[in-house]
Amino acid sequence: MERKSILLIGGARSGKSSYAEELARQLGGEVLFVATAEARDEEMHRRIEVHKKSRPSNWHTLEAPCNVGKCIGADNRKFNVVVLDCITLLVNNVLCQHMAIHGEYVNEILVEQDVKSEINTIIDFLKKSSSTCIMVTNEVGEGIIPLGATTRIYRDVLGRANQMLARAVDEVYLMVAGIPLRVKPQT
Repeated sequence: MERKSILLIGGARSGKSSYAEELARQLGGEVLFVATAEARDEEMHRRIEVHKKSRPSNWHTLEAPCNVGKCIGADNRKFNVVVLDCITLLVNNVLCQHMAIHGEYVNEILVEQDVKSEINTIIDFLKKSSSTCIMVTNEVGEGIIPLGATTRIYRDVLGRANQMLARAVDEVYLMVAGIPLRVKPQT
């Protein structure tokens, strides 16, 4: 099996995670599922449990809300497929770290530096890995302009992180209503 890197991008409930899991099942072999979500409230805890139950029991799970590339790289096991779900929450986690220190008045430049560092570490992993890597992220730039400064910072930083990943991967699919539309490479 040829190693490749895939980015799945789309709106909320567009089928990204389901498609990522479907691709990983099709590819087979040893699968590492990297989860960036944190159960900060009861509703999120329930969502995480539903996601866990949807995955095959023989898949390995790595919970890494931050330092994702380093955490994956530190795992010495060999995997055929790595599923990273999701970049959206990773960026949120970095932003929340800044908000814990500065409240609503975060410095966009510092947030973006930390996010770029995270993404560059993931890209470094992609370049060195012999695994097929499937990453999930949300497209958040097609909606209305958020009213709050922090929300605008989040949208902008995530958009730039998505661009970095899209340039670095072999394939990009836009998910629309559960249907993957290939964006890269173009046919």
